[in-house]
Amino acid sequence: MQTLPIQQILPEISAALSSHPVVIVHAPPGAGKTTCVPLALLNAPFLSSRKRIVMLEPRRLAATNAARWMASRLGEEVGNTVGYTIRFDRKISSSSRIEVVTEGILTRRLQDDPFLDNVGIVIFDEFHERSIHTDASLALCRDVQQGLREDLKIVIMSATLDCEPLASLLGGAPILSSPGRTFPVEIRYLEDKATTGIAEATAAGVRLALRETEGDVLVFLPGMAEITKCQQLINAEDFREPLLTLPLYGDLPFAAQERAILPGNVRKVVLATNIAETSLTIEGVSVVVDSGWYRQLRFDPVTGLNRLQTVRISSASAEQRCGRAGRLGPGICYRLWDEHTQRTLLPFSPPEIRTADLAPLALELAKWGVNDPDSLTWLDPPPVSALAEGRKLLMALGALDANGGMTSRGKEMAALPVHPRLAHLLLEGKDRGMPGVASDLAAILSERDIFRGGSTKTITTSESDLTDRLDALICWREKRSSIGLDEQACRIVDRVATSFRRLLKDREEVAAASSEIVGILAASAFPDRIGLLRSAGGDRYLLANGRGARLSGRSAVRGAKYLVAVAVDAGEGGEGLIHLATILEEASFRREFSPLIVRQRVVRWDSEEGRVVAREEERYLSLTLGYSPVVPSADEALVAVIEGIRREGLSILAWNQRASLFRDRMKFLSAFFPDDGWPDFSEEHLLRTVEEWLGPWLSGVRSRSDLSRLDLLSPLQGLLDWEQLKMLDEGAPPHIQVPSGAKIPLQYGADGPPVLAVKLQEMFGLGETPTVGWGRVPVILHLLSPARRPLQVTQDLKNFWNTTYQDVKKEMKGRYPKHPWPDDPWRALPTRHVSKLRK
Repeated sequence: MQTLPIQQILPEISAALSSHPVVIVHAPPGAGKTTCVPLALLNAPFLSSRKRIVMLEPRRLAATNAARWMASRLGEEVGNTVGYTIRFDRKISSSSRIEVVTEGILTRRLQDDPFLDNVGIVIFDEFHERSIHTDASLALCRDVQQGLREDLKIVIMSATLDCEPLASLLGGAPILSSPGRTFPVEIRYLEDKATTGIAEATAAGVRLALRETEGDVLVFLPGMAEITKCQQLINAEDFREPLLTLPLYGDLPFAAQERAILPGNVRKVVLATNIAETSLTIEGVSVVVDSGWYRQLRFDPVTGLNRLQTVRISSASAEQRCGRAGRLGPGICYRLWDEHTQRTLLPFSPPEIRTADLAPLALELAKWGVNDPDSLTWLDPPPVSALAEGRKLLMALGALDANGGMTSRGKEMAALPVHPRLAHLLLEGKDRGMPGVASDLAAILSERDIFRGGSTKTITTSESDLTDRLDALICWREKRSSIGLDEQACRIVDRVATSFRRLLKDREEVAAASSEIVGILAASAFPDRIGLLRSAGGDRYLLANGRGARLSGRSAVRGAKYLVAVAVDAGEGGEGLIHLATILEEASFRREFSPLIVRQRVVRWDSEEGRVVAREEERYLSLTLGYSPVVPSADEALVAVIEGIRREGLSILAWNQRASLFRDRMKFLSAFFPDDGWPDFSEEHLLRTVEEWLGPWLSGVRSRSDLSRLDLLSPLQGLLDWEQLKMLDEGAPPHIQVPSGAKIPLQYGADGPPVLAVKLQEMFGLGETPTVGWGRVPVILHLLSPARRPLQVTQDLKNFWNTTYQDVKKEMKGRYPKHPWPDDPWRALPTRHVSKLRK
């Protein structure tokens, strides 16, 4: 039997668990932790012979393979000492001591049996993947361990996780590290072809690898679309040797997935998503071609929508992928990026809890009886805004009451192993006597599209993208037609729908459904995505959650006044994109959602019309279903006008020269004498306090034109008392009298001292620069030519007369002979007028 590196520390793991509740095992890929650790702990002295070891595996294929490998080590079939439980498949018996489960299974088991009576050890394998289910399961297990089961042991295993923060979080859990295999992997960086399609660039990398190397090739791509395209490009090539290209991704049937990981008779190229990053050993692989990308679903709590993004992998993922080439011997890894890009990769991929829709987690926490998630142990706590958005959705679905407590409907929803939206849909279908239709609909919504490529181009218009798919699924079942259908997707949807029907205890044959009932069921799952057409003949809708969205070319629904956007992403430019929709008949909508349709009096400022709008509106969430005008009260109008001023800013007001100058003078004093207690005249403060200083002057104001007739000087002066007004005139006078006797206005700007723009001749004889601020701030002099263009900008008038004036005189005297240019400006009489011409 082959010796694996992890075996060196198996005694240490058992010893550490005997004295610690949690142990962290850090072992590189290929060390053997997934299969050796559970077997080694079976006979641990602290583990009762009747208690099980439950090991969490993030992926189904990895879970079943790990169980089969361990069973083979014991010379048994799966289902005896070692078994597994995954979605739609379970091989376990009363004699099983090790059970490998996938993520949602463990969370549900914890909810059903918080004591985990028959479990002695819970192992979290590949913890670095940090799915939301894994984080939640650890939080709940730790809660059980600390409050109910001190004897429960937890083992966390990872290849690339930064273990120190986790160990600290778990009360100083010991970290045990295992050496990995020492097979070297040569890394070859290729040109970073960011402008080339991912599939095309990867296919070129595969061709190069096939020419330069031997052995099977494992290729990492973001998703099924790139895998299909890359496979087509490779298969179109004429290679000298026989070649088998096989896809590997989560939606493939198990038989197809196993075909990809088992050895073959000819050279093999396996095109995989990050399903192949960890746990699986693919026989024969000695070469890896890494595109450097993966697909990540990110939830935006602001829009309440998901966006599927193709993003760069992390440095840790790159290391994981590279290591696949060295599992069985020396290997080669082709990275389709350059070394500079490698240095810019994030150390780790962000955990799913930071980017995911948290409605399922919010429901789990409510069922667990936790109002404050901070009371649980999180490596990364759930983001507050995303969790609040999740709870808001659960309230809309009737799962939580106004206080955040779980309702009877919420308890029913939590018992179903699906997203809360689909759980509510299934229960609504059951209540209406149509569980089969609901099961089919939920399966279609939860799995890959049964229409090949998601296309609806064969349909010109339709009342529902969903009824089209329901009808097509029935045709496929009856073997009447499969044109345009993805056979594999149909099989998966059928299997999921059958599972849902079992959960609902439905044995009736599924019949075709009307677009009306489909619309009602879809609306029960997506009450926040009921959309109202913005304008007749258009394709743009306002959704009940307040977001705008438009129909994509993928949807066959057109012209419906109301619809339910069942597949919509955040889109671009703030407007969502609806890929799949179903009409919602207005009569059905008003009947089904009548408790939530309210009439309310609305008085607001309309920026487009530039006036106060008052009406009684009929509303459903953010949708205005109808309205009638009303006359606003004086108080209502005042609130709306103030709202408009705050929204549009002070520029909506009429700032005449006197009001602007008054405000600029105040801002000057605040800036240069901040300790003197002058009122704040900044835009931010004036907007915040607008009802105090401007409110009394807004009587009768209803529109932007009314605001334009307001004289702001009096309201602004009202912010100062008599003494302050007097000091304002002293410290920031509106004008200065110059030697010619003229009173010249000062120009107070946003920054710095005020500007005095004056004709040079009016300043003859003056040596000291004029000042403001009680003599402490010299003004900036703009000494002007007769054409009123600046000849000199200075704050040192004396220096100008003594040094620069003679040069200015030489240049200007010939150009403006009618104006005085004396040789001695100190003795000349200041004047605003031209010189008298001699006869």
